[in-house]
Amino acid sequence: MNVKTRRWMTGVACAGLLAANMVPAVLAQTPVSGEAVTAEPGQEVKMMLLPKFLGILPFDQANQGAEEAAAELGNPTPLDFVGPTAENSVAGQIEFVTNAPAGEYDVIMLSNNSGDQIVPAAVAAQEAGIPVVTWDSPIPTGEGESLFVAQVDFDETGQVMAEMARSILGEDGGQFAILSASPDAANQNAWIAAMETALEDPAFENLELLEIVYGDDQSEKSYEQALALISKHPDMELIMAPTSVGIVAAAQALQNEGLCEEIKVSGLGVPAEMLEYTQNGCAPEFALWSFVDLGYLTYYVSYLLATGAIEGVEGERFVAGRLGEYEITKDPTRPDVDALRVLMGPFTVYNIDNVEEAAG
Repeated sequence: MNVKTRRWMTGVACAGLLAANMVPAVLAQTPVSGEAVTAEPGQEVKMMLLPKFLGILPFDQANQGAEEAAAELGNPTPLDFVGPTAENSVAGQIEFVTNAPAGEYDVIMLSNNSGDQIVPAAVAAQEAGIPVVTWDSPIPTGEGESLFVAQVDFDETGQVMAEMARSILGEDGGQFAILSASPDAANQNAWIAAMETALEDPAFENLELLEIVYGDDQSEKSYEQALALISKHPDMELIMAPTSVGIVAAAQALQNEGLCEEIKVSGLGVPAEMLEYTQNGCAPEFALWSFVDLGYLTYYVSYLLATGAIEGVEGERFVAGRLGEYEITKDPTRPDVDALRVLMGPFTVYNIDNVEEAAG
């Protein structure tokens, strides 16, 4: 059975399941036994890698990893790396997913920037037999999502950000603000919620979160938001930006204003983009994972799912090339919904001791 035939049969099954308000990827509740599945190379699978938007390094790195996996698996069908602009991210993502059945895709790999607004399009894609594998940022309710490839545990992200804030501000603590991406970014919202939970620990009682602002992952808007925070909060000593666009913009703002001694920046950033700001003291610590590995793992999972090698149910184990063996589990960071995930990891915290090597 080829992928196209299998996709049609899956679509028939999905239509019946969704009619009962069930998402097919999360039906199985009993762990699957047996050895880890390996991929059969050389199958034709039309795959869409859809980031939040095009034009920033982390998503280019994810595409690099996906292309590496595609070469290893010998998929004769080229990978389509497509996406909207940052200014049109929500509507643009919805349009790409909506048009996927007409484009005869076998799987969609989505870094969701549309919150639950993407659900109708994702559900329609599943009804057409197209698995929707989210990566980097999931669909909050899990509806229309086959499974989520998580870069790190989202609760751990909040803990790491709280620890970096304490490390930078010292035991006496201080005031800080969060510069996030967009209000609809599920990953950003989950990380911030996890940080707020971490701050309830007495160990962080001297840290005061002033407010959360949004730069929509646009450099100019994030820069302006950083300047506004500086003007509004004269005693603020840290901007925490859990976004690779926002952290660079905030560091640029501080550097241009000559404020790197008084105010620091931290959060999630790409070492190559943060090297200068770590070396000059603007951003003494920040963290991230490998987006290359995330794209690589997402491609492997999606290829296995689209070819029928795995069903995308809890308990399945599979081998993802050089990254080794993984298992599909319930997503503990979304306990109130039926959602599955594959957890990549690990986190790396960068500082003056390791940032230059990582940037190279």
